[in-house]
Amino acid sequence: MKAKNLDKKFDEGKDITKYLDLSKMRRPKQEQKRVNVDFPVWMIHSLDKEARRLGVPRQSVIKIWLAEKLEHKLVH
Repeated sequence: MKAKNLDKKFDEGKDITKYLDLSKMRRPKQEQKRVNVDFPVWMIHSLDKEARRLGVPRQSVIKIWLAEKLEHKLVH
């Protein structure tokens, strides 16, 4: 399909996902890279307690808190 036709379908509010190769889709600045971090046991317990309270995995708590801290640093 030509880009012009795809744009037209999109502008009309039609679902164009069947025309896209989502396996190659990337989110800029959102690519993942695995890292290993060692935490003291007391910190793991605190993270797990907060994760249970929020109903999310420990990794989500870590990501949220780090993102908040980094965003705060960028603003100030």
